[in-house]
Amino acid sequence: MSTKNERLDTIKMIISSREINNQDELIQALKSEGFSLTQATLSRDLKQMKISKAISQNGKSVYVLPANAMYKRVKEARPIGEMMTHSGFISLRFSRNIGIIKTRPGYASSIAYDIDNADIPQIIGTIAGDDTIMIVVEEGVAHNDVRAALSHIIPV
Repeated sequence: MSTKNERLDTIKMIISSREINNQDELIQALKSEGFSLTQATLSRDLKQMKISKAISQNGKSVYVLPANAMYKRVKEARPIGEMMTHSGFISLRFSRNIGIIKTRPGYASSIAYDIDNADIPQIIGTIAGDDTIMIVVEEGVAHNDVRAALSHIIPV
């Protein structure tokens, strides 16, 4: 039905929008979004995406996206399909060689992941929170060049 990238994006959106305690819950959530997969495939996906478990504020063990052990979730979960049709991007501002990208809650990690995997030579790296991404820009690179390089990932 769908591509692996669509499945991985949907997994990111599900984990960022609600507390998922185990693989059975995640498989059911994916099923409601139109994906059918085995537990073994899901395990490989979670390993590839470096998704781990952490203790939530409620004291439950839940899946979290990489580098977000204290991940904050949105207050009201929207349908995954709606979240997938919006980039989550709000704004991009610069201060010398640091850029700050503001996103809707829950989007920063997946956008930073896409930026890091795009291998953009003007960007040294990213650090993501729940709704903010810090990008470190190579010395001497014009901000408009960074915007152009990011344009295939976010609508800058």
